[in-house]
Amino acid sequence: MSTIPFQQAKLVELHCLEPVFFASRELSDTYYTEGVIGNYALTYALGLVNSPYRLQGQATGRPTYKEDLQPIARDFYILPASPLDRITFRFERFNALSDAYWYSMTNNRVATAREDLPFLKATGKKPNSFRASNFPQTGRLRMIERGNRFQTLVFGNSQLPDYIRLGKFMSKVKVNILNESSVNLLPEGEYQSQHYLNSADLPQQLETLAFDLISIPPAPIIKNLRFRGCAWQIDEAIVPADLYFCGRESRDE
Repeated sequence: MSTIPFQQAKLVELHCLEPVFFASRELSDTYYTEGVIGNYALTYALGLVNSPYRLQGQATGRPTYKEDLQPIARDFYILPASPLDRITFRFERFNALSDAYWYSMTNNRVATAREDLPFLKATGKKPNSFRASNFPQTGRLRMIERGNRFQTLVFGNSQLPDYIRLGKFMSKVKVNILNESSVNLLPEGEYQSQHYLNSADLPQQLETLAFDLISIPPAPIIKNLRFRGCAWQIDEAIVPADLYFCGRESRDE
């Protein structure tokens, strides 16, 4: 039986004051940001959960979305943010190579001193046993251009900041609350949702009939979802009921 854990929902606009970058896709030396802002990234940016900017040691083995997000899942939920208009992007080239007098490229890593190459042979060949690094040295970035606006729904009574820092480069984004409305439960039936949804957060019992998919990490984003099941209605907006951070994974256990 579906319930309504949230009495209120806010319609929120996000205004990008600086270019925003996420590594949604990687093709050769180009790193693409898709025209969507994931709800997990937004939850961290809003300060409701915390995570270190750079993972080290054992923390690099796997993400901790479930451990971070589920403790607040009964009090807060946010949808992925969708663009209000046709989204615009900008391309930038980056070069992180050293300006040292001598450097050598190894396994996706730049050595700036010969002592960094302990396995260098007298033949002058580069060693293949030097530990690889997953930090690219050169390439191109496709970023969401400044001025783009996104929209999302925020469930719960959490106070939202006026500004947040978002993406790999901690870009500044203005948070505008457009409206606040009550959440109503609709009986089981067939509905169409225009909002973006995280596929990992959908209830297990939901019957999906048709949708478009945006394949990005850590979970694909669904748009134009037609479904059969219970729904939540916020003014004119309709989304599936029982949305929950990492809900599909937790209910499988």
